[in-house]
Amino acid sequence: MTTAELAGAAQSRVDPEQQSGPGPLDGMLVVDLSRALAGPHAAMMLGDLGARVIKVEAPGSGDDTRGWGPPFVGPEEDPQATYFLSCNRNKESITLDLKSGDDRAVLHSLLARADVVVENFRTGVMGRLGLSTAALQALNPRLVILSITGFGHDGPEGGRAGYDQIVQGEAGLMSLTGNGPDDPQRVGVPIADLLSGMYGAYGLLAALLEREKTGRGQVVRTSLLAAVVGVHAFQATRLTVAGEVPEAQGNHHPSIAPYGLFRCKDGAVQISVGSEALWTMFCACFGLDPDAPDFARNADRVRHRGETIALVEESFARYSASELLEKLRQAGIPAGKVRTLDEVYAWDQLKSQGLAVDVEHEVLGRITLPGPPLRFFDPTPDGERESTKTRHSAPPLLGRHADSIRAWLAEPSHTLAGP
Repeated sequence: MTTAELAGAAQSRVDPEQQSGPGPLDGMLVVDLSRALAGPHAAMMLGDLGARVIKVEAPGSGDDTRGWGPPFVGPEEDPQATYFLSCNRNKESITLDLKSGDDRAVLHSLLARADVVVENFRTGVMGRLGLSTAALQALNPRLVILSITGFGHDGPEGGRAGYDQIVQGEAGLMSLTGNGPDDPQRVGVPIADLLSGMYGAYGLLAALLEREKTGRGQVVRTSLLAAVVGVHAFQATRLTVAGEVPEAQGNHHPSIAPYGLFRCKDGAVQISVGSEALWTMFCACFGLDPDAPDFARNADRVRHRGETIALVEESFARYSASELLEKLRQAGIPAGKVRTLDEVYAWDQLKSQGLAVDVEHEVLGRITLPGPPLRFFDPTPDGERESTKTRHSAPPLLGRHADSIRAWLAEPSHTLAGP
């Protein structure tokens, strides 16, 4: 079969032994050339939706995150990085030396069959590898390409390396996070990486949908910078419309009061009084006057935030956290506690939503991973029925599927599905 014919067969036959399970993207093939977190997270999202994801790694070392730790778990002679485990479920692994002619031929064969390729190299690297946009489109006109960079692929700083915490600072997020303007803090997870992966997956799905109309793939580009700016939300319009430069102000909302973390007798609870109706209910619960000067409207309470916080904490001072949460629940006031991660993963509500999945790892045995955040349901005469029971697989050992992938690529071309 010619390269063009291979490209026409972009929706490849999926090996039932390796697919993650039936899902909306069942039958799609994703080649994951990315490493670290942004690209791997995007590719994992596609795997969660049923796509077959083949992760291409460097021989010997593999993805950078295989060495990011501690913590490492497992036997001393074969330690596994928990960082890698967090972003590579539902994938296969093949090692390819992209400077080797034979290995490049294997990669080209994969790309000719693929629906999607994900990469997060610095600008220009793909071209130096012989994988420019033009080369990829010549190989497979239906290929959808996701490219994630640090600061964008062009512009005055387009070639700049992007790492999550640096971008959190450069994109303004750290100026909004912390106890005050002199206490910039990063978010406790690599949020720029994760968001760029999520935006990338979202763009890929749109491009795949458009391909159904045009028959051709396209390039989807995003960046860590774009992803953080994309979630500036109301903080951005405070600046761009109102001319007000937002600053960090700890655990209290800049535009709603009372909304935040408030001390009580033995700890703290969080409340969200997001409407005047809730404020009236809150005041009734604690014997306060909802029409008191300086507190009657949300704008008043925001202007007098310090006094509002003091008023709430004075009302909370005689209650324990557990007593408060029950009292607030009965009154219909949105409230909650701050859970540690061990409490979160022991929480029945998390388990009920499928947000933790158990998989069998070849070295570690049965392990629990954070699960996908989406569920799918079919309408029925009686309501709805959950429709997708994705079978999850553990993050792969380095090169674990090389033999099976090469054997699959060597099969007669007529076994490939049509476009």
